[in-house]
Amino acid sequence: MASSPPPRLVLFDGVCGLCDSAVQWLLDHDDAGRLHYAPLQGELAAALRAANPVIPTELDTMVFVRDGQVYLRSQAVLQILRELPAPWSWFSVFRVFPSFLTDLGYRLLAANRYRIFGTLEACRIPEPAQAARFLD
Repeated sequence: MASSPPPRLVLFDGVCGLCDSAVQWLLDHDDAGRLHYAPLQGELAAALRAANPVIPTELDTMVFVRDGQVYLRSQAVLQILRELPAPWSWFSVFRVFPSFLTDLGYRLLAANRYRIFGTLEACRIPEPAQAARFLD
């Protein structure tokens, strides 16, 4: 990788309707602009995956990379919420529960997300004010 990724990077399925909605929600609630985003289908995700094999190739896993530490599935969501202002950050308290418990609901939703929320033809092009926070 030519340059290091931003300190707080959300990797998401770029064609998933649920993932797209989640990213839009995060953009609306991340007032400080701390989070950056990249699709799991992109070059940055591939480079990170090559350097850190814990990042899965499957698209059903949200990934959060904070300062080189990788979080997957529900733990990624809870760590992302930790970055947001209150009251959203309060939900991160659930990260103390074991992943096998918090991932139960995550995996169920992930397995049905295309059927419930649909898919996009391609990754959405961000608005100009937010474009700098999207990486490929």
